This record gives sequence, C-alpha cells and structure tokens, in this order.
Amino acid sequence: MKIITNKNVLLFVCITAGHFLFAQIDKKATKETKNLYYNLNILSIRNILFGHQHALEYGHGWSNEPNRSDVKSVTGSHPAVIGIDFSDFSGQSKVQTEKAKQNLRKIVVDTYKRGGITTVSWHFNNPASEGGFYWKEGVSTASMALIKPGGSHHEQYKEILKTIADFANSVKAKNGTLAPMIFRPFHEFDGDWFWWGKSHTAREDFIAVWQFTVSYLKDTLGVHNFIYAFSPDNQFNSESEYLERYPGDKFVDLFGMDNYGDFGRDGKYDLESGLKKLEIISDLGKKKKKLAAFTETGLESVPNEKWWTEVLLKTLKTNDLKLAYVLVWRNDSTSPTHYYAPFPGQVSERDFVRFYDDPFTLFEKDLKDIYNKKLD
Repeated sequence: MKIITNKNVLLFVCITAGHFLFAQIDKKATKETKNLYYNLNILSIRNILFGHQHALEYGHGWSNEPNRSDVKSVTGSHPAVIGIDFSDFSGQSKVQTEKAKQNLRKIVVDTYKRGGITTVSWHFNNPASEGGFYWKEGVSTASMALIKPGGSHHEQYKEILKTIADFANSVKAKNGTLAPMIFRPFHEFDGDWFWWGKSHTAREDFIAVWQFTVSYLKDTLGVHNFIYAFSPDNQFNSESEYLERYPGDKFVDLFGMDNYGDFGRDGKYDLESGLKKLEIISDLGKKKKKLAAFTETGLESVPNEKWWTEVLLKTLKTNDLKLAYVLVWRNDSTSPTHYYAPFPGQVSERDFVRFYDDPFTLFEKDLKDIYNKKLD
C-alpha cells in the first residue's frame, strides 16, 4: 500500500499492476497507446489534465502560426490535451480531405513529440443527405440506420472509416512510432442537434453502428493507436440514463460527458447538477476499470473573471472525482465573442494563471514521458 495526497485527503491506493491495468479494449494496442492509457489512470488519481479544442490550429485573432496557442501565450505552456476534428474526412472533395489530413498529421505528430496528447472529435457530415453534421429539419436524413451493417449506405461508411484508418496509421514520429489518439465519435448523442442524435436514431441502431465502428477500425483496418471515448451531453441524471445507449464494455475505453449548460451557459449555473453528473462518470470509470474525463465544457467569452478557479477548479476538486482531463471548446479566429480559453488581455487571464499554477492541474509542460514508460 502507498499513501498519497489527493485533493487534501489521504487515499490508500494499491499499486499492484493488476490495480492499474484498466480494461483497454484493444489487446493489440501499441506500446505507446497502452502506456498512455495506464498513465492517464495514474495521473487522474491526483491531478487532471487541461485540454483545449483546436488549440494549435487557430486562436483569438490568428490562425496557422507554428507552435502557437492562446493557452501558451497566457501561461507559457500548451494545453496537455489538444483537440482536433475529423470533420473534413468526409463530405469534402478529395483535395480538401487530403489537405486536412496533412495539416492534422503535423499537429498530431508534433504534439506527440512534445509529449502532449491528442483527442479527436468527429463532426461527421451526413453521408446520406445534405445538411452537414447538424440536424436540419426537412433536409437531414436519419442515417444511423442506413450506415449500420446491412444498411443502404454501409459500404460508403466503410470507405469513410478507411480514410480515418489511413490517417491513424500515418501519424508517425521519426522513429516510426504511431502517435496515440483519444477518438470520440458520435458525441452528444443524447441531444437532437446532430443527425445521430437521440430523436433521429433508435437505440439499437446507435449501438450497432458504434460496435461496428470500433470493431472495423481495430480488427479489420488495423488501427491500434486509438483510445475510444463515449461522451453524451448532459441529458442524464442517473447511471442508468447515462448508459441507455452504452455499446458495452468491449467497445469503450473512456466515459466522458460534454456539459456547458450546468457551468454558466446563458448565465445559468447549476454546479450541484454538474457535479452529480461528473460523479456518475467518475464512479463508472472506477467500477468498470476504465478512464473518465470531462470531454467538453466551457463558458463562451469567459465573462466571469474567476470562472476558472471558483467554478471549474472548485467543482473538479470536489468529492474525490477521478477524471483524466477536462477540455474547453475552441477560440474562433475571427469572431470577437466565440472563445472558451483566455488570451492576453482577456478578463479571466489572471484567474486562468492561478488555475494553471494550481498543483492539481497539468499542462503540457507538466507531462513527463507518458508514452515510453509507466508512471509510479
């Protein structure tokens, strides 16, 4: 037994290999992916990693500048977790898709070489209708039933997954190792705003597509550098509601949640409810020996100058939550108001530095060799 300090309480943690070998679903995962999975579990006992979507691609008032992020401009460090998106991997011209793959490949590999982590969302353009990834009444088709095995668009879906697999197997560092990624398909499926949302998709169809997606990528296409994240929005109040569309323990590595509504959206805060939902995914992770994470959150424009420490950090430190990371949404390059992380001069900048300085939060500079060895 080893005594460690965790959020001002003493925890007794068994440090045998069996305790920390969580149930990663891909038995053929690369060594680096297995080490990342293991180490995220270790780190989540005492800390949480901070992430930012599209942090390296663009920020408030800029885009496509090497090694720049708004978070680094404020703190001196990139986020520990960098969010990218596979949105351009379908529904675009071949030239557009190849350009997107080239740009993202550099971000993923460079992040891996610096010791950071990549997480991938997928705003999947509807393969059977116009309307993009959002549900547009009278335009969008309820397509999950069409892309599942036996569906009219299943072969087309397999080709899209081949594009993803080709990318996954191309993100190689100079030594030939593949950069691991946390892949988060069909997120916020309990809402109605995406075409794969709950009102547009039967439970059985959602589960069938999820199970096929994971199996086809890892077992047929040979993708072994993915960690698979399951992340509804916040439309649940119990474990049973959270698991209503759960595809099973053999198809999920990480329990996530996207939640903006409880953390200040439209000026409304319900931190008690937000904490309860985080406890549900944290407890599921512990019970099922899988990771858990706060996969999306944030407050647009961050008008609350102490939001980082008095809202987010205070919640994350409550009730012994065990979460691998928290990720806030993107900073648009042209919009004066659509941003979720501070930049120099933004009203919450000083509080974000306090958030950064807190020993509980980890940024890229704090990560030490998480791919090549297992942490104690």
